[in-house]
Amino acid sequence: MSLNKEHTKITELHIQERTRFALRPVAKLVKATMFAGVAGSLAFSAHAQEAPAQNVAAEDDGIEIISVTGSRRTIQNQIAIKREATTVVDGLSADDIGDLPALSIGEALESITGAASHRENGGATEITIRGLGPFLSATHINGREATNGSGDRSVNFSQFPSELVKKIAIYKTQDASMIEGGVAGVIALETVQPLDFGKQRIQGEVKVNYNPDESNVENSLQSDVGFRGTFSYVDQFEFDNGQAVGVSFGVQRQDISQPEAEYRSSSPTGSSLWACLNDPTNTNEGFYRSSAGDCEDQVAGEKLTNQGYQTAIDPDTGKAQSDGTPYAWTGSSRSFRQNETSDERDAIFMAVQYQPSDVLDINLDAQISDRTQAEARHDLLFLQKRATPGITGPSLVTNQAGGILHWEGEERIESAGEQFSREENYRGYGLNVDYQATDNLNLNFDVSYSQTKREELQISNRGRTVDRPFFSWDMGEHIPHFTLTDFDVTDISNYTDSLRTRLDRENARENEVIGARVDFEYTLGGDVFTSIQGGVRTSELTFVQYGGNQGNGSRTEYTLDESVTPALDVLQSCQIDFPESGFLSSVSDGDILTHVDSDGNVVASGTGSSWATYDNVCFSQALAASNGGAFAYPELEYENAGTIDVTEKTTSVYLMANYDTEMFGKYIRGNFGVRVVDTDVTSLGFRNTFEVVTNEDGSLTLVPGESLEQIEGGGGYTEVLPSFNLVVDYSEDILLRGGIYRGMSRPDPANLGYSRTFQTDEESAPTSLGDLFVGVNGSGNPNTQPLMSWNYDAAFEWYPNEDAIFAFGVYYKQFQGGFQQQTVLEDFIVGGQTVTLPITNSVTTDEESDLFGIETSITYRWDSGIGIKLGYNYADTDMEYEDSLYGDTYVTDLDGNTTQLTAGIVSPASVPGFSKHVLSSQLYYQIGDFDTAIIYKYRSEYFQPYTSNSTRLRYVDAVGVWEARASYKVNEHVRVKLEAINLFSQPKSQDYFTEGNLGEVNDYGPRLFAGVSFKF
Repeated sequence: MSLNKEHTKITELHIQERTRFALRPVAKLVKATMFAGVAGSLAFSAHAQEAPAQNVAAEDDGIEIISVTGSRRTIQNQIAIKREATTVVDGLSADDIGDLPALSIGEALESITGAASHRENGGATEITIRGLGPFLSATHINGREATNGSGDRSVNFSQFPSELVKKIAIYKTQDASMIEGGVAGVIALETVQPLDFGKQRIQGEVKVNYNPDESNVENSLQSDVGFRGTFSYVDQFEFDNGQAVGVSFGVQRQDISQPEAEYRSSSPTGSSLWACLNDPTNTNEGFYRSSAGDCEDQVAGEKLTNQGYQTAIDPDTGKAQSDGTPYAWTGSSRSFRQNETSDERDAIFMAVQYQPSDVLDINLDAQISDRTQAEARHDLLFLQKRATPGITGPSLVTNQAGGILHWEGEERIESAGEQFSREENYRGYGLNVDYQATDNLNLNFDVSYSQTKREELQISNRGRTVDRPFFSWDMGEHIPHFTLTDFDVTDISNYTDSLRTRLDRENARENEVIGARVDFEYTLGGDVFTSIQGGVRTSELTFVQYGGNQGNGSRTEYTLDESVTPALDVLQSCQIDFPESGFLSSVSDGDILTHVDSDGNVVASGTGSSWATYDNVCFSQALAASNGGAFAYPELEYENAGTIDVTEKTTSVYLMANYDTEMFGKYIRGNFGVRVVDTDVTSLGFRNTFEVVTNEDGSLTLVPGESLEQIEGGGGYTEVLPSFNLVVDYSEDILLRGGIYRGMSRPDPANLGYSRTFQTDEESAPTSLGDLFVGVNGSGNPNTQPLMSWNYDAAFEWYPNEDAIFAFGVYYKQFQGGFQQQTVLEDFIVGGQTVTLPITNSVTTDEESDLFGIETSITYRWDSGIGIKLGYNYADTDMEYEDSLYGDTYVTDLDGNTTQLTAGIVSPASVPGFSKHVLSSQLYYQIGDFDTAIIYKYRSEYFQPYTSNSTRLRYVDAVGVWEARASYKVNEHVRVKLEAINLFSQPKSQDYFTEGNLGEVNDYGPRLFAGVSFKF
């Protein structure tokens, strides 16, 4: 179903009476068929010829048609999409497949006002709308839900080639006919419908990829020059009996590198990164401890470990146990990572459209994408938690956030490595039947299937020093710089201790959505209401994440048996030259490593930006062989305590009225309606079997068994989602727009799992099950309710001409719900009896929070051929997310009483993905056959959760990225293109727990593409 049919009903009368807008005569000509992706579609005609060249006029039925191409045409289409829609929407449309002006769908979406991306491997991946994270958005392909392999509801847009997508749009308000799920907005992608496309087209494109940072890498996985090839074919066949068939086919092969150099700190998982006490008066723990050891462990007394700053509430004071004590953030390690990378993708998009009569239209489409990302990683790790008495504490320098700026001490150093690969496969299929039952009644039937499978394989190796060399480091402008005393990091013989390899198969996920819907539209003859729409939709989402001996995967581990193979023999036989020259040079203040002797003199060997490295596969194979084991990745298991198996069944119905009339001399149009959504969740898990044993004294004991049993939990909800949209043509070039709707965002499937284990009290000699079982431990809550919101939009839009727009809008969202730990009762069957037990888990609360925002779009073109396009979004919100380790946390008991558990030392974050400021800008120049543009995109800092349940805070720093593109049309068939992203090598910087505690810096470098396209 096209975007037009689904969301932008424009009557022929409406088109006829608004001929002042340059694109509307075309819409009049083709009689309410699709144009510019939303305004209508081209009328079918077999083997239609191309429109005349740019700025050439033609006459057809007395109507002058001006054909515009390139950047100018794309922007005109954007303006048309926005103007004709009845909702608040922005989009991109291409006249031909492959003409979307971007290297990926993510980059294309970033050009839309209010949209911003999260960057991974240097490219755009997840998209946020109006500063709201991906979990608050929904993505549809041809009007259907899209799956993903992340365990959440976001979509990795780098999975889809922009060359095979014809239209994209972001709906910022909704109407009742739209699939529920997008509080922030709905991202809609549409592929070509061959009969509506209306012309034969054979086209192809070949691009070569060159990344300057890759030229410095001896990449074992990819060559210096990458390849991206696309071919597509569209045709129509008309028969004498009036029937018509259209076919479209597109294929793309991508084989490129994704260079990335990294500085890394330990992750904020709760077991690797600590707030250690930095109190000179405390010699029992922290950086001033009296004996060498980990700063989060105690020297004497209870000798508590893994604690650091204690946020738990002291009942005597009502404050944190460590309240007022200074602290500093330190992880298990700080490291540098050099990467050899490869990114391969094969994609096929196809469609068949059949019109057996003028009242029946049948569309069958498919999207297939297989992507494999691989990395050979080489790490130099400096272990960091250990405090050296008399050195580490007195020399420590920190900033106000507790981030370390200078550190000194004695600790082990590791040469480590990882061999990583991720395979992700997407399959999307759909069948749509559109039937004009009567002159007034249209019926539409749609069935769809979407599936994503993902699996990750990883080898992790380690060789470390026998002793603990002395080193120090200082924070530079972007990353730390290390100084090592009498230690050469380039000498492979320094890493002969504790050789270990791990082979992991993890994050194996399958996400499927099967959907079906029936819609009707009944045309009315009234002067106000033009039609009534309604329908029913049912879908079933399944999400499975396979477990293993590591929870979300399986691991095989070997340590070197030196009685079989000496460590130095393994290292030397597998050693490779450091693969990269100029490593991290664009973010470092000179050498990242300096080797000095005991007198402080610089030693050349070991000074620079490299270290001793080895081939990861060779290393792992050698360690497996020394143990007589097989070098093989372990298998995963479905019947495993770590498995998540969620089924979400949804049924929704809607009814909506469309209106288009004149009132007080103004044309008004829009719709209002209601959507009712019912959802049931079933979650399966596994736990050990057990037996309740009666002892001689009559007391009960729980004895675990050796097998597993399946357990089941569930939940559900029913929500009513009203909506109202209004468009007022205030004058010939001024439009007023408003919208109100109630939206919902569902919890991520990975958080709907069901893992439960019993807590027992056997010390009091229980004689009943009620006394034996005292509670339940577990994770996942299949009864998590959706996050609801009321959403209000108002906008002013001025259209001086077909190349210009000034739009200003305000919006307000009131969220009803947050996330908090709460104790609830659950029923369990034990020995044939029902036992009701309390469990504390994450739930959606009734808290309210607000978000206010403004957005503006400005587009203008001068007669010289120079044009500008600006989009800016500002938002502010009081929604808060607390870190579960170092934030304020609370628990609500069964009686509804809320108790504070911890008093945190880090401020709460905002909505995941929330940026206050998002800017997209473009300066383009197009004259004749030459077309060029430079693009700047800015996004202020935002909270990107480190864990799937958003309970570990991670901040991505503000970033501005430049892109550029240029093309020249050689003739009517051939065009040459140049494109670049991240033109000035802007890195990505991340902070852990709190802003100011540097966690990771990723340096990607620019990405350059040059190509030639042809079309016939």
